[in-house]
Amino acid sequence: MTKEYPHGDRSWWQRERFGMFIHWGVYSVPGRGEWMQTIEKIPTEEYAERYVENFEPDRFEPTKWAKLAKAAGMKYVVFTAKHHDGFCMWDSKYTDYKVKYDYMRDILDAFRAEGIRTGLYYSLLDWHHDQFTIDHNHPLRDHDWAELNKTRDQHKYCEYMRNQVTELLTGYGQIDVMWFDYTYAIPGGKYPEEWEAEELLAHVRKLAPDILIDDRLGLPGSGDFISPEQYVPRDGMRDPEGNLLPWEGCQTFSGLWGYARDESTWKTPHQLITMLVGHVARGGNLLLNVGPDPRGRFDKRAVKALESIAEWMDDHSDAIYNCTIAPSEYKEPENCMYTYNPEKNRLYLHIFSYPVKFIFLPGLHGKVKFARFLNDHSEVKMMPPPAAHGNMEPCVPADTMILELPPVAPDTTVPVIELILK
Repeated sequence: MTKEYPHGDRSWWQRERFGMFIHWGVYSVPGRGEWMQTIEKIPTEEYAERYVENFEPDRFEPTKWAKLAKAAGMKYVVFTAKHHDGFCMWDSKYTDYKVKYDYMRDILDAFRAEGIRTGLYYSLLDWHHDQFTIDHNHPLRDHDWAELNKTRDQHKYCEYMRNQVTELLTGYGQIDVMWFDYTYAIPGGKYPEEWEAEELLAHVRKLAPDILIDDRLGLPGSGDFISPEQYVPRDGMRDPEGNLLPWEGCQTFSGLWGYARDESTWKTPHQLITMLVGHVARGGNLLLNVGPDPRGRFDKRAVKALESIAEWMDDHSDAIYNCTIAPSEYKEPENCMYTYNPEKNRLYLHIFSYPVKFIFLPGLHGKVKFARFLNDHSEVKMMPPPAAHGNMEPCVPADTMILELPPVAPDTTVPVIELILK
């Protein structure tokens, strides 16, 4: 039987639906992604000497980051206070392996100034800490684990984590989300007990009862939301009885999280917007990641992507905020998705591939008062039931509503039709 845990305040989070993830740290200097230290098996001393000493963000621009996020319609941010390499992006008193300047404070202040809620990512892994035991993810995994771990005490590392989490939750104003990453409960990995996860969870709840915590501490039922990574669940995330659970997909503009200079698999504006719609249409949130470069700037490709989202959201945010999965009786047409605002009783039809003249909406005949394009509120004609058209589309069910579309699609990446229900 799954243990019952207290939960934070999800009400704001499920309204706002869209946030920014920021992966930024020393790993931006090599420009090969945030896992490069262990992929390339670089010992801590060599990593620090080569990259920490050359981390000089002379173009650090958190205000610009925050303004881009706000324009794109992002309502909260989660910043990587510490990633797996163990390097701290704030002025922690528990380690010298940290920034010379407290970048994190400036980032949180800049986003709050734009009315954006703040969250922090904290890695459970730490490849620098001398008490963190070697496992199959560690850069030293090819060495003699048993011998190296004789001088390491994972309990001391867990105390270090709790001390740092206290710093983060008491010294930087209200933190709305705590994003821990991650438990790998397999032989050669680490189980919740090795993070002292129960104690860590209780510690966070004591410091910040309403904070939201992800599901990666490895304690079933303890998270405020489930965090699928780099995919969109086909029908949302559900419990064994089929009930929709709170979830947030974390996604990237390209293939990696940290700055990747040579990465070329960047998503198009159409892919990004359909991805955002896909999360909300299945009852979830989207946390979309940016990896700033070592000078402290957003990659130009990320800026362009954010600007494309901003342009779409300027006209279509009503189809995202306060929306969720549509009632099951409304079947989505081909190449379309619905989002649904239960308070306004409105369906939003997102058209991924614009059809010729007609679009057929099963189950909606007689249930819609008015249909209009969301971008300019211009009317979309609703037609009588298929039976009234003689031989036209004889196989269309009688409960289907037909929309007659103009020959030219609206000048927007993904057109949206707002259906005001009776």
